[in-house]
Amino acid sequence: MQALLLHPDRDFDWKRPDPPGTGDLVRDLGLSTLVEAMAKGDERLREAARGVLLAGTADLATIRHRQDVVRDCLAHPDLVRDLYALTIDAIETERKSAIGAFFRSPGMVLSRSIELMGELVAHLRRLRIVAEEQGPSFRSQGFGVLFSTVRRELGERYLAEVNRSLGSLKFPGGMLMSARLGSGNAGRDYTLRRADLRRDRLLHLLGRGPEGYDFTLAPRDESGARALSELRDRGVEVASGAVARSVEHVVDFFKMLRAELAFCVGALNLHEALAASGCPTCLPDPRPPGNRSMSARNLCDASLALSLGHGIVGNALAADGKDLLVVTGANRGGKSTFLRSLGQAAVMMRCGLFVAADAFAAEVPERVFTHHRREEDASLRSGKFDEELARMSGIADALVPNSLVLFNESFSATNEREGSEVARQIVSALLARGVRIVFVTHQYTFARGFHERGSRATLFLRAGRDVDGGRNFAITEADPLPTSYGPDLFARIFDEAGPIAGKGLPSDHGPSHGHVHAGGRTIQGEPSRPSS
Repeated sequence: MQALLLHPDRDFDWKRPDPPGTGDLVRDLGLSTLVEAMAKGDERLREAARGVLLAGTADLATIRHRQDVVRDCLAHPDLVRDLYALTIDAIETERKSAIGAFFRSPGMVLSRSIELMGELVAHLRRLRIVAEEQGPSFRSQGFGVLFSTVRRELGERYLAEVNRSLGSLKFPGGMLMSARLGSGNAGRDYTLRRADLRRDRLLHLLGRGPEGYDFTLAPRDESGARALSELRDRGVEVASGAVARSVEHVVDFFKMLRAELAFCVGALNLHEALAASGCPTCLPDPRPPGNRSMSARNLCDASLALSLGHGIVGNALAADGKDLLVVTGANRGGKSTFLRSLGQAAVMMRCGLFVAADAFAAEVPERVFTHHRREEDASLRSGKFDEELARMSGIADALVPNSLVLFNESFSATNEREGSEVARQIVSALLARGVRIVFVTHQYTFARGFHERGSRATLFLRAGRDVDGGRNFAITEADPLPTSYGPDLFARIFDEAGPIAGKGLPSDHGPSHGHVHAGGRTIQGEPSRPSS
């Protein structure tokens, strides 16, 4: 049997390797925070959450299949958790009573396998009872196929027959086997036979049974007992292997079901954690790759909300038909937070999960990549700019059309003119290949260049800034300005430090690009902040 909760036509491949760029994706989008919220300290849940989250798909049928399963989970959270616990109980039964190296003889393997199968049948019966009593209340194809298969394949008549067969393999009336004489009168072709030996013995006592011979071992005849034991093992060898394989088959089913249910339980944990943090959730509306849809209402950074434990500012977005989104504006204005929220939504949509928004509709990207600014290489193996180009080269090697690439302050490790030109050429090449891009930048030369092109497929967004320099963390459609409000950052740094706070600062309308030199340090970037 198959679970078919994560795919409509096959089981999930848990052994598939991580896709290219996984490490950067996890780091830049804060996916570890989501995984930990799904796991709640359970290593099995952690493995399932990470495996499905990072192995997203662009197949709309699979995404919608999982969304329906998630809807059922949200409607029946306690029952889904009970099913997950049932699979754990079944697997623990096998683990505690595993047929190890100690059980080497076929007779011992058969005896242990019969005992294990009996306990597993009890768990299968529990699963069937759930399917009969609760199955009709589930609406998804995934749970529907699972429960209907369980009802069909694991009926009471079938399970009772399994128990009868297990009882007969204990040979309560003795064992009947046949063999042939081989070379040197050695026995061969030992075969276990079905017979009612108690009935045959009664007929023999009444003189009506077939002629035969018997013998009795002396109480201390160890050699004779050993010889009989070897004969018995030869007779049950085939049966012991068959029962052991049946045990393995049932355990594999429970392991597969446990793994797929683990993702379902992780989804429940994440939904509860986001609700507790005041973060909105919705199942997105996935569109075909290449559709170039992207719209959102109250889109939030889920990892930030989970870390803070309370609600944060969300953003609306209307980017249908746009290939390139350029985000500019003041430091600490919410640009990186907005970029993370978009990336998280794309990743969560690809794996069939809900997203942190009131509404989200977008094309499903074939793949998602991130290229964010990094700190200086402490080992001094290369400069920052060389490192950025090396990472970009790796992304280019793995790109396919209709991928989504999220840039955050990329190519800013050199002067603005050179960095803007490198960024322009890379972005132009990616757009020509059918890649969708969101680019957060302080490089006005880069942003102005694309703005002057006047392409209808480019959307310009800007981080909000109040007149007094305060941040409202709203990202709205607006043209790029020839300033990144570096003086705001300068004022904040020295206001916190104490000396000369706010004195002698240049105008906000000067050609600052978000880099402030203070005490020999270059300070840039924008840690995200919650709403007040």
